[in-house]
Amino acid sequence: MPPSNILDAIIAQSKLSKKETAKQQKIVEAAIALFAERGYANTSTSEIAKKSGVAEGTLFRHYGTKENLLLSVIVPFLKESIPFLAKEVFTDVNPRNYKSFELFIGALLRNRIAFLNENQDIFRVVLKELLYRDELRNELFPHLQSQLFFFLNDALEWFKELGQLKDLPNPVLLRLIMTSVASYLAVRYVLSPNREADDDAEVKTMVDFITGGVGKD
Repeated sequence: MPPSNILDAIIAQSKLSKKETAKQQKIVEAAIALFAERGYANTSTSEIAKKSGVAEGTLFRHYGTKENLLLSVIVPFLKESIPFLAKEVFTDVNPRNYKSFELFIGALLRNRIAFLNENQDIFRVVLKELLYRDELRNELFPHLQSQLFFFLNDALEWFKELGQLKDLPNPVLLRLIMTSVASYLAVRYVLSPNREADDDAEVKTMVDFITGGVGKD
């Protein structure tokens, strides 16, 4: 199974763009190593510059901000890895192993919350940028939507066969479910990142909310 920590996966994959200069590659390699060792929030641009052997001004000239540096690494990785990450999720949480949609969506939420807790510093930056950058949404969303629909469509068909979901088109069901989940994650990890969360209680609340909306009465 691929590493649950995104930075570990990037290091293992080592897919740096061939368009990068030697200095940029050194900066990116140093940033990945420091983010993995200390965490994104606890790493300064001066530390990245020192480890990469370049002046801090050089780092700013190439990337502008630490956020842009992170995005220059994570966005290409996500575009290439979304299909594999999606397949991993739905292998771990196979809908046909669950007798009810309620149990499936609960397991899926717990799986993703555990993943995001492991990568919350990075996820917080990416999600914040997605909220405000149209070009970033246009770059990532088509990959994300196509993979989510591919895997979740099978799950929706399965639970429809079991008579547990409302008779709505799958794209509508998917939009309702993902809007609820995405809104919850945005509040938890971006708008209220320091709030203590009871994962079990919050998953139960989300499951009740989602099944109340798309589940068959």
